[in-house]
Amino acid sequence: MNLTLIKSICIGMALTATFSCSQKPTEESDHSNKQKEVTAKEILGNPAYQAISYEGYRDKSREIQPSVAQLKEDVKILSAMGIKILRTYNVQFPHASNLLKAISELKQEDPDFEMYLMLGAWIDCKNAWTDQEPDHEVESEQNAGEIERAVALANQYPDIVKVLAVGNEAMVKWATGYFVQPSVILKWVNHLQSLKAEGKLPKDLWITSSDDFSSWGGGDPMYHTDDLAKLVNAVDYISMHTYPYHNTHYNPDFWRVPIEESKLTEIEKVDAAMMRSLEFAKSQYDSVTNYMKSLGVNKPVHIGETGWATISDGLYGPDGSRATDEYKQARYYQLMREWTNEAGISCFFFEGFNEPWKDARNPVGSENHFGLFTETGQAKYALWEMVDQGIFENLTRDGNSIVKTYNGDKASMLKEVIAPPAK
Repeated sequence: MNLTLIKSICIGMALTATFSCSQKPTEESDHSNKQKEVTAKEILGNPAYQAISYEGYRDKSREIQPSVAQLKEDVKILSAMGIKILRTYNVQFPHASNLLKAISELKQEDPDFEMYLMLGAWIDCKNAWTDQEPDHEVESEQNAGEIERAVALANQYPDIVKVLAVGNEAMVKWATGYFVQPSVILKWVNHLQSLKAEGKLPKDLWITSSDDFSSWGGGDPMYHTDDLAKLVNAVDYISMHTYPYHNTHYNPDFWRVPIEESKLTEIEKVDAAMMRSLEFAKSQYDSVTNYMKSLGVNKPVHIGETGWATISDGLYGPDGSRATDEYKQARYYQLMREWTNEAGISCFFFEGFNEPWKDARNPVGSENHFGLFTETGQAKYALWEMVDQGIFENLTRDGNSIVKTYNGDKASMLKEVIAPPAK
């Protein structure tokens, strides 16, 4: 994510076993287990394969990379929740390759273990993240190397990497530090599709780009370009982002309490606002599917990112939109899972764990607090029931057992819940 940047169904993977036995009694029988191969088409939109955005950073800088052992800890925790598909964002750092190594080791240790990856390749414009003016008409020189690294990992781990995503919020105009034109994303999507056609990538690997709903034609008509139409045709599916949370500040009409709800209790006002948040996300999803169909295209649309922060001292805190607390995150998580599971939509909820590097200078900045777990492994309110069920028993994060935030005191948690402002 870039803005400065439940229940799930667990299933065991079916195994196929081959058995051969020689007539000679001195020879041992040869047993080998092989996991059934699944494809992106089979797992995306399948509620048995829950999805989440994940990066395992524990510190205030990405220069401090999580170890393979730490990544294995996290993957076990997410797997216990029923998560089967992870989304990563770049291959510039060792994180993604180490995560793939961690998953591969877990699969070797347990033939029944299942985890797949939506592998992201970061795309920038020229001069992004420098002291020079970003040139949004020219792509960064680093993009070619990023795509090359992603291709290498997809070929090295074809049993795990099921999706390649070209760019993250790389086309949306508010990403002023780095956005590119749709032609750049189209160029690399076509390149990857060509590699598939030539047998240089797995034929069942799905190619997409993961971007804001507006970038996929669901918002301002200025995005409705010929290159975007070509991109919609080129990808295997559309991965769109929707954030009612951020829109509680930028587009707050849906969020504020209408006069007819003014006599409700605080929690009733919050619950009503969270239902409106769900409808807001649905409307953005529908706007993308409607644009796609207007082009005569009919292919899957999944939610590549959505989430809700639990702490904010800024736009979304008590003096702002009042959107931020663990109760609201839990309600949004539950509502989104219920809707997308029923509708056959994959929802990569943002995110598994807090990442303190996102707003390193401000520990209480909202970007640091989108995780369903804290950086020390405490389960936020959305997952308290799973803690009660013993889902995380014997699992740890950096030596910390998985326990509830607020010491499990719901009354203390609810004291911080504030209803949205009135209209």
